[in-house]
Amino acid sequence: MALAVLEDIDLPQAALTVVCLYLVAWRLKGLFSFKNTLKNVPGPPSISRITGNINQLMARDSLEWRNKLRDTYGRTTVLHGLLNQREWVYTHDPKALQYIFAKDQDAYEEPVTGMCLMLGPGLLGTAGEQHRRQRKMLNPVFSTKHLRNMTPLFYEIVHKTRDAIMTRVQAGAEKGAATVEIEMLSWMGRTTLEIIGQAGLGHSFDPLIEDVQNEFAKTVKDFFPQMRKSSAMRLLLPYVAHIGPAAFRRWVLELIPTPIVQRMVEISDIMHARSLLIFNEKKAALERGDEAMKLQVGEGRDVMSILLRANTLASAEDKLPDEEIIGQVSTMILAGMDTAANTLARILLLLAENPDVQERLRAEIVTAVEAEGHGDTLDYDPLMALPYLDAVCRETFRAFPGVNLDYRETTRETVLPLATPVTGLDGELVTAIPLRKGQRVIIDVVASNTDSALWGPDARQWRPDRWMEGPVPKEVEQARLPGVFSNMMTFLAGNRSCIGFNFAQLEIKAVLLVLLQWFKFEPTGDPIAWNFATVEYPTVGRESIIPALPLKVSRLHPQ
Repeated sequence: MALAVLEDIDLPQAALTVVCLYLVAWRLKGLFSFKNTLKNVPGPPSISRITGNINQLMARDSLEWRNKLRDTYGRTTVLHGLLNQREWVYTHDPKALQYIFAKDQDAYEEPVTGMCLMLGPGLLGTAGEQHRRQRKMLNPVFSTKHLRNMTPLFYEIVHKTRDAIMTRVQAGAEKGAATVEIEMLSWMGRTTLEIIGQAGLGHSFDPLIEDVQNEFAKTVKDFFPQMRKSSAMRLLLPYVAHIGPAAFRRWVLELIPTPIVQRMVEISDIMHARSLLIFNEKKAALERGDEAMKLQVGEGRDVMSILLRANTLASAEDKLPDEEIIGQVSTMILAGMDTAANTLARILLLLAENPDVQERLRAEIVTAVEAEGHGDTLDYDPLMALPYLDAVCRETFRAFPGVNLDYRETTRETVLPLATPVTGLDGELVTAIPLRKGQRVIIDVVASNTDSALWGPDARQWRPDRWMEGPVPKEVEQARLPGVFSNMMTFLAGNRSCIGFNFAQLEIKAVLLVLLQWFKFEPTGDPIAWNFATVEYPTVGRESIIPALPLKVSRLHPQ
């Protein structure tokens, strides 16, 4: 009878049953073998026996729920995770962050299985010694010296975007329109993809002429929204990622009839195919010699060309295998496009909504360019030194970090100290939280950056002038946040901080410098909603699922 029942179960059902049984056994093991040290820490009630609070945390409008979390429970709380286990530590406590990212960082590793499967073994998909070896090889190509040399290339690409927007604005003017509505998120995505393409990879993705969505850019922009939809499923990956050979796992994936899974497979395939093409092109040019490299896009000055040269000269223990370099291509495309594009879109919207800030920033830019510019550009050092441009960018990085949440899992038993004790359910103060191996810790980057105890009562407001008023508040300095940039956690900290944060600042400032000299931006009146994903993205209203940011654009310079 049992055999007859088994014969009626198809392979995908059988695989799912095995995974479920494994997770049930894992949960029971945890219940009996591990004393729950978190039961005394207050936290929100679960809404699901299967997914706990995961759906609230990963909802498109989760910022409202997360704000309620910190207003209700303070800097540290505990959430219900998979199978309703109450053991996800959720924090933005400054002392906790010091230990997670600096003092005890080896005990807190970023979960990388999903990124490794989807992007390959690049910086986002590796951990431990493998990750450290990659950073050692890549650090020099993101240096300030290298960025100075690459600045003219950034402007070449931005000028193509400027000309494309100008063409559309002029076409509207010829029809009598004072302003033209332009979907700026798409243009910012195409611009940042081309910048990372030429400056990072020595490859051109988009001539920035056609008024049609670049299909590859569309695929990359769909990566993070699809990841958000698959959050609960991705938690299973560490338990199934190594079952059988890769061909078997791929076969099982293709049998899963879930649109989200199939879309993620499609995105991964498209990105890997393009990454492999770029790697093979660059490797072949390198083998032909320096003259062949100079004929490539970027003339051999791009990050990938320099990395390949350095890799050929590296010692055996430092040399990166081909699959890891291919993984860097996918990683740079993903990390270099969406975060910068969406931040630029956010800044343009904020400037449109705050015309006084836009005019003040434009005046600073025009004055600087007239004094020491070349056409409508500035060299690297004067560009980076513009005080109000820097204030606008810093404040946007602080109040609206591209990446809202960061995740860690403990590699061993440890203790997480707290600067702000938690009042336990028993009335006692909890000053440190013991963690077992494999414990998940979630860091709320937005909450850390907008902590009113550090930044003051207006911490959640976007106010660029706070950076023009002198040093940061003494509470911020005393908190000793471990972030690599400007007393905030936007670009994270420690051995997994954002390696390209100076690259991102340069491209954002170069785009703003050029566009604000030529165009004025105004709101269209459409409601713009910002949606949670690994990288936040805008839509017209909360109901739309299409990333978009329309703005009214008018020309400033006469024809």
